[in-house]
Amino acid sequence: MNYKNINLEKSMYKTGNKDFTAVLESLDPSENYKGTELESLDAYQRQLKRFDIKVSGPESDIVEKFFINAESAILFPEYISRAITQGINWANILPEIIATRIKIHGIDYRPIQSVTSDLPSGITTNAVAEGASLREVNITTDPNLVKLIKHGRTLSCSYEALRHQNLETLTVILRKIGSDIADEQFEDVLEVLEKNAFKIDVSGLSDGNLSYENLLKIWEALSPYQLNIMLASTSSVRSILALPEIKDTVSGMNFKSTGRLITPLGAQLIRVNLISGNVVYGLDKNFALQMIQSGGILIDYDKVIDRQLEKSAITITTGFAKFFGNTIVKLIY
Repeated sequence: MNYKNINLEKSMYKTGNKDFTAVLESLDPSENYKGTELESLDAYQRQLKRFDIKVSGPESDIVEKFFINAESAILFPEYISRAITQGINWANILPEIIATRIKIHGIDYRPIQSVTSDLPSGITTNAVAEGASLREVNITTDPNLVKLIKHGRTLSCSYEALRHQNLETLTVILRKIGSDIADEQFEDVLEVLEKNAFKIDVSGLSDGNLSYENLLKIWEALSPYQLNIMLASTSSVRSILALPEIKDTVSGMNFKSTGRLITPLGAQLIRVNLISGNVVYGLDKNFALQMIQSGGILIDYDKVIDRQLEKSAITITTGFAKFFGNTIVKLIY
């Protein structure tokens, strides 16, 4: 099969818009393996099989296995990237709350925005009479650039310290790096939420106590959008779960059995450790936020392949922006 004959080179990490796996897929398409025992593997995983490298499980290999020859060493940066991506994905709640995610190949991004014209004077219905003009949706470029922020870590270790370490163990460490990066990304999200949220401050009325009536204010303020996500601190989630309107409902029973809470308002409630104080954010995940990512995870692949792990940088650059107005509400109680 063709995967055994691929010539692996460092240059496969610097091919413009394609990442390493995409380059491999162009040389060894996965569709060619349908109906075979390798059908479940992507092009990178087939290369691991080619060199008999096991990166997970109780029988995973040691780091040195990647460096049995010059070609198998080319696979090591992608292993690092995938392990960090796993950590980002496992810790990240972004897929739950963003409307769209795009990749760009630059550092500047200017989003588009749209505004729907009002009904003509004297018209009170959206029904279009014969010969009448349709309402206009004006799509323009946002005058403000989205701020893209680089997050990452520097690996500081020697190859000698790692060479005999189990890959499963190293994977856990790399996943933790990914998890920490995901937390930093969410700090950027919080800045966007704070800047664009419609604020409802009932702190002078609630004495720090959260009521079901307060939650209804979030639902009401988002109209005509839907309240389908609520983000809150641990203490706020605890207060919400203790409300009789939730504790004694099907929602409360579902939380006790699955740990997942869909409130009677139809919104998923998510605990966020980075949120503090008596605050609850409500948003319509279908229209509130967009995520922009510049490229993928960047690794000093030259250093890694040449076993010069000391001070090797791992970075990812992302930014977040509001999509539509009135889709984010912040309750302060």
